[in-house]
Amino acid sequence: MPVGDTSFHKWSVGQVADRTGLSVSALHFYEREGLISSIRNEGNQRCYGRDVLRRLAFIRASQRVGIPLATIREALEDLPRQRTPREDDWAGLSASWRDRLDEQINELVRLRDDLTNCIGCGCLSFKRCLLVNPADVMSQEGPGPRRLMPGTPRPEEQAVI
Repeated sequence: MPVGDTSFHKWSVGQVADRTGLSVSALHFYEREGLISSIRNEGNQRCYGRDVLRRLAFIRASQRVGIPLATIREALEDLPRQRTPREDDWAGLSASWRDRLDEQINELVRLRDDLTNCIGCGCLSFKRCLLVNPADVMSQEGPGPRRLMPGTPRPEEQAVI
């Protein structure tokens, strides 16, 4: 059967692997984790429907931006089974992740911007630390890279007293 055949539950594990660029073992892993599903044919071989292609694309894209598999699984459970999810299905799912992704983007931008000058550790080893963390005031907030921790305001965002 050619890879382009989109008959429901007709794609073999090898065909799905070829089409998606994933290894057969990765497909088996995703199935064990409940992220995708298959049925068995008369020869006890796995057969997949075309919906699995979109699910796998979604899984890979989600992993690429750091979404944990457990969260991906929960999201996929909200999508319809036995049919390829439609645009409105995906729109609802992506809307529920928008805030989380915006938060991750903001954290990455903050890391990129702060890493050049200071990692926010309160070490006072850079001249800039004397400006943004005078007298090591950030140590009162706790240990570690305070400026890089989620929810910690940057010095320029704090009210000047």
